[in-house]
Amino acid sequence: MSSRPSPLSFSCVSPSPAPVSAPLSRSAVVTTLRAAGCVFAEDEAELLLSTARTADELAAMVERRTFGLPLEHVVGWAEFHGRRIIVDPGVFVPRRRTEFLVDQAIGLGLRTAERTGRPTVVVDLCCGSGAVGAVLATALHRVELYAADIEPASVHCARRNITDAGGRVYEGDLFDALPAGLRGRIDILVANVPYVPTEEVGLLPPEAREFEPLVALDGGADGLDVLRRVTAAAPQWLAAGGHLLVETSEHQAPRAVEAFTRNGLLPRVADSDELYATVVIGTREPAAGEGRAAGPP
Repeated sequence: MSSRPSPLSFSCVSPSPAPVSAPLSRSAVVTTLRAAGCVFAEDEAELLLSTARTADELAAMVERRTFGLPLEHVVGWAEFHGRRIIVDPGVFVPRRRTEFLVDQAIGLGLRTAERTGRPTVVVDLCCGSGAVGAVLATALHRVELYAADIEPASVHCARRNITDAGGRVYEGDLFDALPAGLRGRIDILVANVPYVPTEEVGLLPPEAREFEPLVALDGGADGLDVLRRVTAAAPQWLAAGGHLLVETSEHQAPRAVEAFTRNGLLPRVADSDELYATVVIGTREPAAGEGRAAGPP
């Protein structure tokens, strides 16, 4: 996997974007984007030119980009784990580093399916666009897929991404959104929780802090408030031998591990130097004689 950033992760900030007029040539698009501060203006120009269907649409897209909107919101999709994920305005943009969390979940899901011989029960909590769930549905082949988010725009977007894979998306606060029948049945629980400390949210690129939902970014005083809530409730929802996977930062990982251990999950930490990604994985070990709860929710 290349370490070069995807063109859909470029930053472009212009405090006073110049008005854009149509029609625009490739060179004019590049010049406008470069003037707005887009570091990879040539690559962005190619993407916008290939996406726009008319000259007027191109002009509008360039203007939105120079205003500071994330490129993913401008073109309407993000490249994630080799596929295009629909990303509506106001929805958290999936980050490339989260592909590492997905890879960990795929490995665990495949081993679970081999062990059980049944469809794997997967939940994408704090799902945002549903990118993680959409990839897992494809990679794991036989899944029961559920997703949830507290943001209505995210729920609408996630349904567009995972409904065709047979997934169901619910709106609400963490586990409160899920069907009660999922308790004790989840094999793979992925939770891409917000983990930016509150006082550091203002240091994020303007694209994130101005155009993505704050609830998807702000993790509380030390960035781990939502992680602790998920970890505290997860053992009630995981199947015997089920796994919880949470993305965090490298320096937050020791405190995250403490939360996992405190709630009875056997933790381990996985890191990717290439993607600058850290994932904490917690496994619910079955009690003596305990089996998996049966039946759909």
